[in-house]
Amino acid sequence: MFGKGDLLIMLAAFLSFLFSIALWFGIGMTAHKEAGIFVAIWVPSIISAGIYVHVARRLSK
Repeated sequence: MFGKGDLLIMLAAFLSFLFSIALWFGIGMTAHKEAGIFVAIWVPSIISAGIYVHVARRLSK
């Protein structure tokens, strides 16, 4: 059901989510709330791009 590319997209979105939390709360660094929000916006963008690629790949078969 999930291919290697799908799992990589989900991993990228999850890592972006974790990085945004680290920026927001300042885990291991000083807190940068604005940067945390900016990086958090990447999560739906990454997932949307992954869905687009997944659907385009299925339609081309």
